[in-house]
Amino acid sequence: MEMMDLLKKVTAASGFTHAAGVEVVAAEVGAVTLALARKPELLQFSGSFHGGVLAGLADHCAGAAATTTLAPGKIAVTVDLHINYLAPANGEKITATAQCVQTGSTLCVVSVSVSSTRGGEAKVCAIATVTLRVVDMPRMA
Repeated sequence: MEMMDLLKKVTAASGFTHAAGVEVVAAEVGAVTLALARKPELLQFSGSFHGGVLAGLADHCAGAAATTTLAPGKIAVTVDLHINYLAPANGEKITATAQCVQTGSTLCVVSVSVSSTRGGEAKVCAIATVTLRVVDMPRMA
């Protein structure tokens, strides 16, 4: 299965990414970009994207980026996620861009930048460092 096809299939599967409406924007070996449009159920009381949504998008993006570097039949699952919130994510969409820093036989480390876009201007609203474990890919329906 092609890398982009696999990422789109996993992202569209039932669960958080499907329910939230996560879109695969770009993918290459070691780097993935995902986006998420603003909708009321993803916001906190002040009208900005909820911090958990930013963390969830960063997490999925990191896993996708790490998985692109692995042998067929392997995926990367999160064992640690550290996120720093820098500004409110109050745009029309948020975009996460993940870049692999290190890929090993058992662990991967990925850096993620999350931006909020309002009126065509993107502003970094969070950065994350994610450590992931390499595991066998589960069977997909």
